[in-house]
Amino acid sequence: MARGGFPGMGNMGNMMKQMKKVQKQMEELQKQLEQSEVEASVGGGAVTAKANGKKEIISITIDESVVDPEDVEMLQDLVLAAVNEALRKAEELAAKEMNKLTGGMNIPGLF
Repeated sequence: MARGGFPGMGNMGNMMKQMKKVQKQMEELQKQLEQSEVEASVGGGAVTAKANGKKEIISITIDESVVDPEDVEMLQDLVLAAVNEALRKAEELAAKEMNKLTGGMNIPGLF
């Protein structure tokens, strides 16, 4: 029996320590992800979008050769595709880093 006469309480203390350690690691991971950047290009590099690990678009670059007033729709499609791909890569990066931290356990709501 653990101190205090309650069986298993020693394990509870260890579990709480472990949870605090994981929480601290998660906070550090979130800071790292904020500094991380991913990039996606579409249309042979005509449009490039960059996102950070927080899944925020931080820049969009458009090659002037695709700026055609007669075909705005194509440019819109390219921007949309680049942004979606950059966000997908940011999500992938966050999941990969979280997987390292959790050892593959799927913990809903973490990222």
